[in-house]
Amino acid sequence: MPRLSLPERAVVIAMDHARTLGVVPGLEDPGRTLDTVLGGGADAVMTSYGVIKRYRDKLIGRVPTFLRLDGGPSNTREDWLRYTEWHLLHSVEDARRLGVDGVCVMGFLGGAVEMTTYGIVARVVGDCAADGLPVMVEALPCLDVPRIPEPAGAVAMAAASRIAFELGADIVKTYYTGSAESFRRVTASCPAPCLIAGGVRMDTLEAALDVVHGAMAGGAKGVVFGRNIWQDKDPARAVRAMRAIVRQGASVADALAA
Repeated sequence: MPRLSLPERAVVIAMDHARTLGVVPGLEDPGRTLDTVLGGGADAVMTSYGVIKRYRDKLIGRVPTFLRLDGGPSNTREDWLRYTEWHLLHSVEDARRLGVDGVCVMGFLGGAVEMTTYGIVARVVGDCAADGLPVMVEALPCLDVPRIPEPAGAVAMAAASRIAFELGADIVKTYYTGSAESFRRVTASCPAPCLIAGGVRMDTLEAALDVVHGAMAGGAKGVVFGRNIWQDKDPARAVRAMRAIVRQGASVADALAA
């Protein structure tokens, strides 16, 4: 089956949260969530092995699908961005057998598992080189690191993103830095396209759209959002609104009115 490509500007739905969090509101029925977000026009999906295996008829050959290959302990043991353990859980061959269009792995800057994740990125990039399977690297500064005084700032985010590119990332997923001006520091120093992660759910859809609009103005090529889409009261509408900004350059007000 021919591989599907991520569009130049894309709204990607992240659905890998339950690997770490277990039962997550909005993901109780992954098949129904997929139907809703794909019905809203999502450009791609990034998710876990189990979701792709169970719902491959909704994904493979229908929408660009990225498989999360790596992982760490559940949140009953360790907190996000404070990991002391991280592993490659699935292989590139597993990804090829599923028929996915790309893979995703982490690159944690500054934390205890930094070199573990960089080794995973390097191995996966090398394994994907044989047939050009795209590699998305989620490049994030860790918390409680003395040498990273501002983990959410542009300096740290730019460093994390550039290192991911240097290791071979085709696509970099990272956090928005709070303003278009500061985020340009990230995109200007990362030759690979940068898409922003959504993180925890924001208070309103408008707040999430403000982030998307600012990121796009700062040179982002799209978003990889989860909770800020499928935990919204109307996920299909949230997808349409984000696509209006990402794909059409709409204002937040126009996106909300769409």
